[in-house]
Amino acid sequence: MAEFAEKYINPFTDYGFKRLFGEEPNKDLLRDFLNELLREEQGTITTLTYLKNENLSTSETDRKAIFDIYCENERGEKFIVELQKTKQNFFKDRTVYYSTFPIREQAKRADWNYELQAVYTVAILDFVFEEDKAQPQKYRYDVKLTDQQSKQVFYDKLTFIYLEMPKFNKSVEELENRFEKWLYVLRNLNRLDRIPDRLREQIFEKLFETAEIARFTPEQVRSYEDSLKYYRDLKNSLDTAWEEGREDGLMEGMEKGKAEGIVEVARNMLQKGVPTEVISEFTGLTVTQIEKLKN
Repeated sequence: MAEFAEKYINPFTDYGFKRLFGEEPNKDLLRDFLNELLREEQGTITTLTYLKNENLSTSETDRKAIFDIYCENERGEKFIVELQKTKQNFFKDRTVYYSTFPIREQAKRADWNYELQAVYTVAILDFVFEEDKAQPQKYRYDVKLTDQQSKQVFYDKLTFIYLEMPKFNKSVEELENRFEKWLYVLRNLNRLDRIPDRLREQIFEKLFETAEIARFTPEQVRSYEDSLKYYRDLKNSLDTAWEEGREDGLMEGMEKGKAEGIVEVARNMLQKGVPTEVISEFTGLTVTQIEKLKN
């Protein structure tokens, strides 16, 4: 069995995130997290049902959507929970696009009055949006359709929540409520060697047990090891490409135009061996456009 420096899994790896939140035996972890995240407007979610996380487009020319986690509560309200490891151009656009799938799938044939159940998109980010860096204390963004003049919510059934995890730097002694305990765990889990006394609650004790690598089977260890390697390689490549491309291209792009800056980022990523599909998702360029940059 492989040896790891950490005692607990990194929740920002695909395997770690799915193990904690995407498996039927651990559904109570996801439910508790969503309850703390949405308590003010949701009340208490009593049941969650996992839904198929791949949504097909309505035509061959449209993109499909593959959600990290997709589920609904007892009222039929939909929840998309996305983990984003690195900076990505048009990530906000992507979350808006993803939200259209659970909206469209509610359409009914015959007599339908267009009533919709609420859709929530939750994005847990391992980076900070460039435009948000000036607000180092603000790590949570709740977004709804709002009237510009009155600042009142115009439509309350479409909600986007972005959590910029690098901004959450509270120590365990500074945690003020259960929601902050969840953020602390997500931010620090793989850095801890035991469960802190302030987190001695049943739900967190289960989470730490689920996340303990020593409890994994050899097959689970191999799966996590592969996921961890991919996470480290991808994050290192993309973060480096972003910074270098930003300096070489996007800053230059302020004069030349944003499009040229994005192309520079794509070229930089190609040079570092980042897969074309990842570059496309990251920059918004099509695969064909990226392939042309290789020549």
